[in-house]
Amino acid sequence: MRRKKTKEVKVGGLKIGGNNPVVIQEMTSTRTSDIDATVAQIHRLEENGCKLVRVSVLDIESARAVKQIKEQIKVPLVADVHFNYRLALLAIENGIDKLRINPGNIGGAHNIARVVSAAKERGIPIRVGVNSGSLEKSILKKYNGITAEGMVESALNEVALLEKHNFYDTVISLKASDIELTIESNKALTSRVSYPLHIGITESGYGEEGRIRSLVGLGILLLNGIGDTIRMSLTAPDRVENIRLCADLLEELGIAYV
Repeated sequence: MRRKKTKEVKVGGLKIGGNNPVVIQEMTSTRTSDIDATVAQIHRLEENGCKLVRVSVLDIESARAVKQIKEQIKVPLVADVHFNYRLALLAIENGIDKLRINPGNIGGAHNIARVVSAAKERGIPIRVGVNSGSLEKSILKKYNGITAEGMVESALNEVALLEKHNFYDTVISLKASDIELTIESNKALTSRVSYPLHIGITESGYGEEGRIRSLVGLGILLLNGIGDTIRMSLTAPDRVENIRLCADLLEELGIAYV
């Protein structure tokens, strides 16, 4: 099948989008400031085929831990930052390879400019992530609830904040726990942008139902040529299972991946 052509973005030594294979991503379940535990988990993910790892940066200790973690792993590292631009700047300072933020919620135009400037200077891409459960009140009011149109508009608003500063090394994700909403919003977005897309189904839970929901939703998106990076968002005790499920799905669909 033919994947939709998107802009190529570099994350450390990894290339996503463009003509590159789909990248399997996973997120750690450790507290990032616990460096030994985080590194141990990332090593296990690496050994099982994960090529991109995201860590949660909730505090200063976690942001500072990025440097020591990076020194001990091979895969690029993504910092998941919410609301606090200082943590984003600190993660950049400590060598993070990619940021996952929403520019609109990190504290005003001046702070957005500082983060974007720092990311641009170091060649660090930014993923804008829109989740159906945290749409802005103005969007919910405009569309009378959670809709695909509202999710797309929210993403485009966030992207515009980056483009205002001539920043284009952007990845976008639109996620919902509702499979149909996730598919509809991603399809609508692909006709509006050429940025690479990260795909996943939120709140998938765990067990057979969660696996089926994720496989169906992600499978349909992939069959429609959508998805440059992928994560199976199951709350599995062992995150390696998520990687294996992604690999199995991509193999069954005949889609190249790394």
